[in-house]
Amino acid sequence: MDTQQIIAIVVVAVIAIALIVAGVLADRSRKKRIDAAEQAREDREAAAKAAADKAIAAKQAAGSEAGSAAGTASTPSDQKSGAESAESMKQAESAQSAASSTESAGSAQSAQPESQTSQTAESQPQTPESATSRMTRLKARLANSANPFGKALFNILAKDHLSEADWEDVEDTLLMADVGADASEQLVDELRNDARITGTHDPAQVREALRSKLLAMVGTDTDRRLNADKPEAHKPSVIIMVGVNGTGKTTTAGKLARLFVADGKSVMLGAADTFRAAAADQLETWGAKVNVPVVRSDKDGADPASVAFEASQRAKNDNADVLIIDTAGRLQNKANLMDELGKIRRVTEKNLPVDEVLLVLDATTGQNGMEQAKVFAQAIGITGVVLSKLDGSAKGGIVISVQKELGVPVKLVGLGEGPDDLAPFNPEDFVDGILA
Repeated sequence: MDTQQIIAIVVVAVIAIALIVAGVLADRSRKKRIDAAEQAREDREAAAKAAADKAIAAKQAAGSEAGSAAGTASTPSDQKSGAESAESMKQAESAQSAASSTESAGSAQSAQPESQTSQTAESQPQTPESATSRMTRLKARLANSANPFGKALFNILAKDHLSEADWEDVEDTLLMADVGADASEQLVDELRNDARITGTHDPAQVREALRSKLLAMVGTDTDRRLNADKPEAHKPSVIIMVGVNGTGKTTTAGKLARLFVADGKSVMLGAADTFRAAAADQLETWGAKVNVPVVRSDKDGADPASVAFEASQRAKNDNADVLIIDTAGRLQNKANLMDELGKIRRVTEKNLPVDEVLLVLDATTGQNGMEQAKVFAQAIGITGVVLSKLDGSAKGGIVISVQKELGVPVKLVGLGEGPDDLAPFNPEDFVDGILA
């Protein structure tokens, strides 16, 4: 081997070593950046959760003060009309900043768990708003929200001499509102054959024709009662909440507990979302507001099925009316997580039958939400849908498509961030709201 070959080998070896060292250093640098980004994300989530708790606490304190100033009683049976409820909301918002600091401090103290089963009894528990009052208020909010879906349809159909291009605009409007391709085609065909649309230019008759068709699509004869409210419901009646992260599932579980408390039922919450650090604390904060006990694990990352089992056993022993089990946000492409949902149900049913599985969907996600819904239906079987954030009703057509695809009704809707902004879904109110 001559000198040149030896030199070439040495050069290649040096270059290889340099590349290896550079790769190791780059990998360490990348890991440091990832760790820093993860820590920053966790800090942001913790800050957002703390801010949300403060807002909830402050709004409730302000609501109590506003109710006292108006001289109104705080029991659900004494709720006033929709107009008075709206006025109370305005007063509460104006008093929010003054009450924020003291109420937030009290909330932080009351949320500290002392055992695996925690129940924080506040000296003056809040009285949730009744279902009837909520529906009146939320109907007005829907009518005042940005909802081009129904208005756009009416504006097209009220034209003189509808052209083929106009009918295409109708179908496009329905598709953009996430009504779904099949349902959109069906609705367009029915509107084309309605004499009130094609044979007259009276806006009142056009509106009535559109209203009747939309009501038929949404469904007016569907039983939308929660199974816990039916005479044949078990006691305790078990409700499992499912849905992906970001849909407002844990918040909806807390709001649903308030809805049952307003109806005079005893409620227990099970914090089976053990994968998200703040989930159990968040649920505990909701429960503390209305003296609802929360069964939770004493450590993060515990087996969610064991929490569900303990919650069902405790609800059975305490003879609660309703047990609401919150679960982790499941990504539909994670088969093991979806299997975990089935395990939670099987374990719970060793103590109590499961009466209801509610899927929480973000109404603004549209057809992406539909794909999630199908996977959950296959994994655990759902009995109803809760649509959160429906005040962004430009995509309110998902009410039609989700029912058509899954064969289960929309039972509850959320139209805001307030603690009582969850109400039973009413088809007439929904259609009237989007046509307002």
